[in-house]
Amino acid sequence: MATLSPVTLGTTITITFLGLLAIRPLLYKRFVSDKTSMLRARRAFFIEFCTCILAGILIFSYNRFVYGFPIYSFTSLIIGCIIVGFFIGLDASLFQERKVIREAMNKDISSPIPQYFFSMTKKFTFVAVSSTFFISLVIILLLARDVVWLTKVSQDEASIHQAQLSVAYEIFFTMAVLMVLMLNLIVSYSRNLKLLFNNQTRVLEQVSGGNLRQKVPVATYDEFGIIAGHTNTMIDGLRHRFELVSEMKLAEEVQQNLLPDKSPDFQGLQLSGISIYCDATGGDYFDYFKLSENKFGIVVADACGHGVGAALLMISVRAFLHTAVKTYSSPADLLTAINTYISRDCARSGRFTSMFFLEIDRKNASITWVRAGHEPALYYKSADKKFYYLNDRGLVLGIDDQIQYKNSSQGGLQENDIILIGTDGIKESRNPSDEMFGQDRLEEIIMNNDHRSAETIRDKVIEEVSHFRDTLPQEDDITLVVIKIKKTGIES
Repeated sequence: MATLSPVTLGTTITITFLGLLAIRPLLYKRFVSDKTSMLRARRAFFIEFCTCILAGILIFSYNRFVYGFPIYSFTSLIIGCIIVGFFIGLDASLFQERKVIREAMNKDISSPIPQYFFSMTKKFTFVAVSSTFFISLVIILLLARDVVWLTKVSQDEASIHQAQLSVAYEIFFTMAVLMVLMLNLIVSYSRNLKLLFNNQTRVLEQVSGGNLRQKVPVATYDEFGIIAGHTNTMIDGLRHRFELVSEMKLAEEVQQNLLPDKSPDFQGLQLSGISIYCDATGGDYFDYFKLSENKFGIVVADACGHGVGAALLMISVRAFLHTAVKTYSSPADLLTAINTYISRDCARSGRFTSMFFLEIDRKNASITWVRAGHEPALYYKSADKKFYYLNDRGLVLGIDDQIQYKNSSQGGLQENDIILIGTDGIKESRNPSDEMFGQDRLEEIIMNNDHRSAETIRDKVIEEVSHFRDTLPQEDDITLVVIKIKKTGIES
């Protein structure tokens, strides 16, 4: 190698690298550009690395056969090409990674969680160890060569001084080149990390602001790719949840529209009802019906469970009820007909519905009711301040389509008598001490407020139940209808 002039060697190296650079775009087009985004960086590294090694082999082969290049110099040449290829390959890899990240950000490309994982710690460790090894190898080879060279230098003062300057310049130049290569890698890594951080935070800021249309582009196989993939999964989950909440809100509005929006104006009666669901939708239901000029009907029903399933069953019950009430003759006949419909629909599901139907006859000052497995209505006689239960036996709706329900009746309605029809969510409400609200508290509220309107009594019951629960959530749907008898409604 000493017999080969620097100009000749430099010319050979330049021509070889220029020739390989000419075919480099073809290699990128064939092995990089049309590949999966996250494979481009790896392919670019291998192309640059292999190109430099191939250049070293071609340079040595040419100089060996043309100029008699010594074989022992092949090692130094290949080591140099490996080191150069390593740093150029890393830079090309980082450039391709940066390009992929920008493309993903501009095109708003999102991918699933990467199937392959190569951690950043392993990547940084590999680069750091490899760079340290190559830099150390260069310095060792350089010093070893200089030591050998210095032993051959003349020992006069001028020659020694010139040799010292040559070694210093060579070491300084070599270290400067290595520092530039290292700084270039650090800057490239920093730019990529900044892009990845911005990529992640940009989308998270939009998500925190309520915009769930954006996703984090998955552009790497490292922790950032995993985080981006899981972030996209989270965004999909949030979007699905918001869609579900929106649909549930719509279902809630639809169901609330199926309940009476105001108390009816029926002479002789004060009525006030409410349904409060523990979920967006529920299975409780109440309604009012004008059966004839002197008869008025009130129904309270409770489909088993709560939530969407109970709400769908409640809607079916309401439809059957509104259909059957058109041919109304008595509470027993009405519930018998409804039970036939519900039993056929619920035979396989095992679902059922409890119902209490009350008929008030203002002309005869009487009430007639049927209790289909429901909570007994509470009847408060204002004159003697006593409570009675409107009770009888009746199976829930939807179990047996052959059941025939029977009427129960009572007369003697008087002014200011109060009837309360509710669901089990009232009495079974619990406080933090695991105590149930119970029947006694309900009776006490009615007795203490018997001089007030039906609406006020209703609100007072709901208020006391809520206060009793304290910080505990509502565990069951609550429905309550309060009926207060007025004297003018009973006179014939």
